[in-house]
Formats: sequence, C-alpha cells, structure tokens
Amino acid sequence: MAAVTSAKRVPLIAGNWKMNLDHLQSIAFVQKLAWTLKDAAHDFDAAGSEVAVFPPFTDLRSVQTLIAADKLSLVFGGQDLSEFDSGAYTGEISGAFLKALDCTYVLIGHSERRQYHGETDEQLARKVDAALKHGLVPVLCVGETSEDLEKFGPSAVPVAQLKAALANVTGQPNIVIAYEPVWAIGSGQAATPEQAEQVASVLRDTLAELLGADVAAATRILYGGSVKSGNIAALMREPNVDGALVGGASLDVAEFASIARFQKHVGT
Repeated sequence: MAAVTSAKRVPLIAGNWKMNLDHLQSIAFVQKLAWTLKDAAHDFDAAGSEVAVFPPFTDLRSVQTLIAADKLSLVFGGQDLSEFDSGAYTGEISGAFLKALDCTYVLIGHSERRQYHGETDEQLARKVDAALKHGLVPVLCVGETSEDLEKFGPSAVPVAQLKAALANVTGQPNIVIAYEPVWAIGSGQAATPEQAEQVASVLRDTLAELLGADVAAATRILYGGSVKSGNIAALMREPNVDGALVGGASLDVAEFASIARFQKHVGT
C-alpha cells in the first residue's frame, strides 16, 4: 500500500517530562514555554499544530489550573494510566481521574514502562481500551531494541506491538502512534529520517488493515528518540512522520520551543 498523507493530520509535538520537575517547577516551565511560543507566534504556520506536555502525576493539577486560567494554547496528558476504573490498586491512576483533570492525552506502552515495569502487550491493550473508554486519546508507543532490529529487521516488532495493543479496538478511534526505537532513546543518536519514515509507513499500512483507510489517513504517527531542534526539520519532511515525542529536550524550554516552532512553521 502506498504511503497515505493527509492535510487533516494536525502536527503534534509532545514533551514527555518523565520523572522530572515538581509541581512548582512545572508552573514556571509551562509559563515560560507559553511565553516563548507566543513571542514567536509570527513564525507559526497558519494551519497550526498542537504542543503537548506530559508531566508527572503530581504536577497535573497545577498544569491544568495554569493552562485554564491563562488560556494557554497548550494541551497535556498523563504518562500512564491504569487498566482499571477504580478499586484496590495502590499507586494506580484511573483514566477517569485524568479526564477529570482535563487531560487530552495519555502515554501508553512507553519503552520504559515495558522494560522497567514489565508491561505486556495484553495489559497495554486493556490500557488502550481504558483510555478510549474515558475519552482520552492514547499515545501508543511502539519500538524495537537494537537486538530486535538485528534479529527481526525494521518494523517487525513495532507492527506486532501495534497489532496486539489494538486487538480490541473497533470503529474509528482517535489515537496517536509514537514510534520510538529503544536503541535511539537517550543515546543522542536518532534514527535517520529514512529509517523513521520506513517504519511509520508500515505502521500506517497496518492501521489501514486493522481499522480501515480513513483511520489510517487520520492517525498521527510521531517519531521519538533523541529528537532535538537540529534534526526535527529532516524528520518532519517525511510524509508519514506527523510530529515528535520528545524526551530530554522537552525539559529545556528554549530547545523544546525551537522544536515546536519549527513544527508549527512547516507542518501541514
């Protein structure tokens, strides 16, 4: 199947703070980020794009209050959610709680959750279902290790993860896919634009097989893994790369704003 492009896909730059910034630091960060983006508004593409942040759970209320009070043009989400709605699950966060805080997105299946918390494909499928049930947009992370890449080749593991996570999904869900090669995360060495496009194209074809051409054409596919202002331009020229999931660089206001500014300038 040929690569599908669509002007309906609004570019998304998402910053995953991971376990960084307390609630006071998050307030200062969001204020500075919003001011920096506003100051550069004349550079933004007329079609616009979304800039999202994913703070730790303890920061969410502070971020929500600030964005709502100052009417900032940012959205936010949780770094994870429980597959359960409520109950005796100490330390878990329900999708209902995230929705009550006006979260738009939630990360699901980040490689660190898979690696350090042993999250399985079956569990992540239930988390995708929980996110959609509560009106959240799941940002489903898929990606391969260097060992996977050597053994199975490009796209095989991400495609298998995508199929497993969407096993119970039907209709026309609003989802985002983030391709994050584990071998690139935190390494300083991102995938080449050609590598990112190759996997993103196959993931879009897989979406078409699972959920139909319309969903495939509308779904944004992000690249994540050592994204910085110096490589975002080349990545975003690829037809099936619709934005970025930014890790370390999202903790630097100037760097993250540079990534977001460029995206808003060129994205369609």
